[in-house]
Amino acid sequence: MLRIAIAGASGRMGHMLIEAVLASGDCTLSGALDIPGSPALGQDAGAFLGRATGVAVTADLRTGLAGAEVLIDFTRPEGTLAHLDACRALGVRAVIGTTGFTPAQKAALAAHAQQLALVLAPNMSVAVHVMLRLLDQATRALGEDYDIEVLEMHHRHKVDAPSGTALAMGEVLARARGVSLDTQGVFTRHGQTGARPPGAIGFATLRGGDVVGDHTVVFAGTGERIEIAHKSSSRANYAAGALRAARFLGGLPKGQSGLYGMDDVLGPG
Repeated sequence: MLRIAIAGASGRMGHMLIEAVLASGDCTLSGALDIPGSPALGQDAGAFLGRATGVAVTADLRTGLAGAEVLIDFTRPEGTLAHLDACRALGVRAVIGTTGFTPAQKAALAAHAQQLALVLAPNMSVAVHVMLRLLDQATRALGEDYDIEVLEMHHRHKVDAPSGTALAMGEVLARARGVSLDTQGVFTRHGQTGARPPGAIGFATLRGGDVVGDHTVVFAGTGERIEIAHKSSSRANYAAGALRAARFLGGLPKGQSGLYGMDDVLGPG
């Protein structure tokens, strides 16, 4: 049984992850972490399901990570980096679904990956990563005669924009065109913007309601357009992908470090 600790245990994604671990046949819940002051502290991690797991939610990192082989973390950048400090000290591998990292924070993640095995992905959905492969193929086949726009919508509580998944899609699109998203990405439009710059990769961000996550990439040509879309109706797909990533880490040789993505988890295809 793969021993898994969950960060952000009282959040929506934390609940989904705990439920997925408990429902699996090959994983066991070894720890549950939450922020100091959370009303969930001291409660059984399965209380929201009416189940007794014997694992209490704690803000103490060493207690929550004791005995864990893998931490799954979908929290905030600052919290994730603090968790990784403890993981590094204890030799716990990590699956990271947190988004919104700054360049400096990404460098800190890379430094941790020199000592730990980490899977980092802005979206753990297996289907999203199939979509990324489709986007690469479509971009190369259609060429520069098609304008590219990335549209995403998430719930009202999401704090970063564009979403990490939208940015990951943008990076795939830019690489397939042989350009940099830093120079070709257009993230705001307001007022007299002028004609669309050739080769631009545009982004549109919507926030509202309880939308789990919708992403659409539009390839607009003369007289036609192609749309490739992924829509999430539940966080269950993210939890399933995170467990798949945890199993990948659990299967690596002891002591192996490195920064991996979902392409590594899924394998060639």
